[in-house]
Amino acid sequence: MENTDLAQQVQAWLIQDPDPVTREKLQQLFVQSQTNSAAQAQLFDCFNGSLQFGTAGLRGELGPGPNRMNRVTVLKAAAGLGEYLLAQGKAGSPVVIGYDARHNSSVFASDSAQVLAGLGFKPLVFGTVVPTPVLAFAIRELNACAGIMVTASHNPASDNGYKVYLGDGRQIVPPSDLEIADCIAQVIDVRSLTLSDELSTVPESIIEDYVAATANLVTTGPVSRTEIESVQCVYTAMHGVGWQTFAAVMHASGFRVPEVVVAQRDPDPDFPTVAFPNPEEAGALDLAFACAQENDANLIVANDPDADRLAIALPTRSGQWTMLRGDQVGVLLGWWMIERSRLAGTPLAGAFANSIVSSTLLKDVAQGAGLDYQHTLTGFKWVSRVPDLVFGYEEALGYCVDPKNVSDKDGISAAVMFLELFAHLLGQGKTVWSVLDHIALEYGLHETAQVSVRIADVSRVKAVMDKLRSDSLAEFGSYPIAKFVDLAIGDDLPPTDGVLIELAPHGDVVWSRVIIRPSGTEPKIKCYLEAVSNQKDLTAAQASVDAWLGELARIAEPLLTGEPDATF
Repeated sequence: MENTDLAQQVQAWLIQDPDPVTREKLQQLFVQSQTNSAAQAQLFDCFNGSLQFGTAGLRGELGPGPNRMNRVTVLKAAAGLGEYLLAQGKAGSPVVIGYDARHNSSVFASDSAQVLAGLGFKPLVFGTVVPTPVLAFAIRELNACAGIMVTASHNPASDNGYKVYLGDGRQIVPPSDLEIADCIAQVIDVRSLTLSDELSTVPESIIEDYVAATANLVTTGPVSRTEIESVQCVYTAMHGVGWQTFAAVMHASGFRVPEVVVAQRDPDPDFPTVAFPNPEEAGALDLAFACAQENDANLIVANDPDADRLAIALPTRSGQWTMLRGDQVGVLLGWWMIERSRLAGTPLAGAFANSIVSSTLLKDVAQGAGLDYQHTLTGFKWVSRVPDLVFGYEEALGYCVDPKNVSDKDGISAAVMFLELFAHLLGQGKTVWSVLDHIALEYGLHETAQVSVRIADVSRVKAVMDKLRSDSLAEFGSYPIAKFVDLAIGDDLPPTDGVLIELAPHGDVVWSRVIIRPSGTEPKIKCYLEAVSNQKDLTAAQASVDAWLGELARIAEPLLTGEPDATF
């Protein structure tokens, strides 16, 4: 990009930007860029293309320019979405808009509502911050043609995002996302948009209806009130918007009031106690561990900042607190969906589903109960579309236990369903660990692990993936490859950027798999590992799969960084 061209783009942006904060920041950055190479690089990046309308919408760093999240970017996105909806014959229909507590979320929600009102739609905006699952619930409850959730989920404090749903309450998938992106690209100058204040507030009863519907999962279940009341959990909202809704659902379900990590309870867009507001990140649950120890709690429940994800932590057999992996929570919830139906005398019918990067164990559990099973591409926009879905999950802490009400991952309903499971086990004198052992003995010990590398230069992602595809396919490290699949070509799923490698048996490990793909929401390349042992001595089986997963992780890490000497 030539300096003259960049200067023209900066001036064109300044003219149409309605936000004095980003205008001033851009002006300062432009002046600094004349003499400072770091400022020049930053300015270039702000205008180096546009944020791509991809995984359910937009997500990126806050700041000026088309490659950042800001009011101009959001105004264009709202206008493009509106034009797409008009082309679909949805003129005059309601559109529900929710937002979390991140920087500028409420402003982005308001801007979107004014654009859509100007196009003749009936925007319904929540009057307060809400969890993403409540927005997904409201779309169908209010018979809306679309929904917008302003959130960057578990991304760093410097980010924000824009998640789009259509009238079925599910996140958008191709070709809708591409068609909306094309409409957005047609918006050149936001000053040409017609804005209107003809908008309404979402009725407060919608949140109450969500709470009642979610609590109903437990109150109509097979676990007694006495068992429910025996659970003492610790809860953290990770500085997000989950606490009030979660507390209301807990009360309505009959659970005891949880101990709460006070320092992380209330919304705070700066996320002061964590480096990354993601329960999966090292150190994120340290305050919750301390709170659980102080209060002699049974378990820890953690939501991410927009409460669509759930993390569970428990004391191990030795008493050390540890977070369950997403795959462990997923298979436990799947097992419980089957078991609670058996206890209630109402056999479960329908399908289980999880994403391709999640454990294959759910397939065995589902088919063992006579249920259909389907694996999908990564992302809940795909999991939620499985026909006759009754339970779905993906390993990144996303679970759908109530698809009739929320066709998306929901960290609140999943939490109360897990608490119901836990209450039942307490009443039976059993533990989560004993259930996992039972499942392992029946279907083999499935263990999963993950390696991920943050990529500062996003352009490196393509180079890394291209190298993986071009290297020798005979061995992974020095171990024989049984099967190599370029997921961009496709196997039994639509094409996606990634590679799948199945390894030949190794000792007690009868099957193992490596999947490498770029993250859809963060500047990361991720590697998903799974190993299976049928050894009935679970201690020996655990040692075998742990050692093998460690070896696979050792081989995988240099591949993710694109080191020159890293080969299969």
